[in-house]
Amino acid sequence: MKLYLKLAWRNLWRNKRRTVITMASVFFAVIMATLMMSMKEGSYTNMTNSMVASYTGFIQIHAKGYWDSKSMDDSFVFNDSLKAVLDGNKKITGYVERIESFALSATRETTKGAMVVGTDPEAEKRMTHLDEHIDSGEYFLADDKAVLIGAGLAEYHKVKVGDTIVLLGQGYHGTNAAGKYPIKGIVKFGSPDLSKQLIMLPIKEAQRLYGTEGTISNLVLLIDDASEATAIANQLRGEISPNLEVMAWPDLVPDLVDMIEADRVEGYIFMFILYMVISFGIFGTVLMMLAERKHEFGVLVAIGMKRAKLAFVVYLEVITISLLGAFVGIFGAYPVIGYFFLNPIRFGGEEAGKMMEEYGMEPILQPSLDVSIFIKQAAIVAIVASIIAIYPFISVLRLSAIKAMRS
Repeated sequence: MKLYLKLAWRNLWRNKRRTVITMASVFFAVIMATLMMSMKEGSYTNMTNSMVASYTGFIQIHAKGYWDSKSMDDSFVFNDSLKAVLDGNKKITGYVERIESFALSATRETTKGAMVVGTDPEAEKRMTHLDEHIDSGEYFLADDKAVLIGAGLAEYHKVKVGDTIVLLGQGYHGTNAAGKYPIKGIVKFGSPDLSKQLIMLPIKEAQRLYGTEGTISNLVLLIDDASEATAIANQLRGEISPNLEVMAWPDLVPDLVDMIEADRVEGYIFMFILYMVISFGIFGTVLMMLAERKHEFGVLVAIGMKRAKLAFVVYLEVITISLLGAFVGIFGAYPVIGYFFLNPIRFGGEEAGKMMEEYGMEPILQPSLDVSIFIKQAAIVAIVASIIAIYPFISVLRLSAIKAMRS
């Protein structure tokens, strides 16, 4: 094998110009594909962290049936055994107890359905940094009997900090849920939909409002790496009560997952076109090489070299030149991507920047340094080269020494 590699390497550099041109085409294709996919993956990470971590959380635990019913009747007790399981998992860095339900929000002149969330103010601050999204007013405290209201809902009701809002709904097992609360702060939530319908109050007051003292509707878990959410959720399912269900963020926000996957397919189509162009370039180089060396191959076969060994050397030449271009492209792409990772592209006052801010996303374009992105490019080039190399391999196997030497 070592001898074959040595022969292939020496044959490559017998025609330096052809080798360099082929490597250059692969080099630029790999840089473009790597940069594009890195930018896309980085934007997905920014999108996920902004839109999921800002409210939904990466993992939630509910009573079985709650996610479908959204009924306060499907609440559960956050007992010591569940707490011990969560505290014992090193990948879970925190959790937030919540009560989520719906109610009719009303002022003197307007009414609108709202999503009411009772939460632990301190835990919510640690997980979603809700206090940093206060547009006006102040953040609430655990013992407050006041609410935070989304900026969109506040605009609909034409209310401001200090005004009063009434909540009417159905509590635990059909009890009436009614309360009158002053507005302590107006929050600009990451999602415009949340901003138009969300009202938050301390969990103690929410339990009193809905008659669910001692129970919660869901438990939001905090983790450091969003990519591990599904694995952690699967692990927890085997450790907690079968009466509870664990959902990772892809199940909690399937629309976001579908949007990311659709955009990722667009990137794959672009890569396919790019590598198809490069494939024809490599194939053209192979045809040129076969034409130039046809007499040489005929002589080698005539003096006794086996066609299979000669074909294998040619096969290695095609693979080697392609992988060389790929690896040089990867090493060339890394510093470029590293620079933009440290100095992300920031959107200014343009429409795109404003739109990203409205969705709670930081208006930046920062690439991902995920190693798998780079490995995929080398793998794609290796597959393409392996397919193209089949043609010269078969051609050499079918070579007629007499016809080749007369060419």
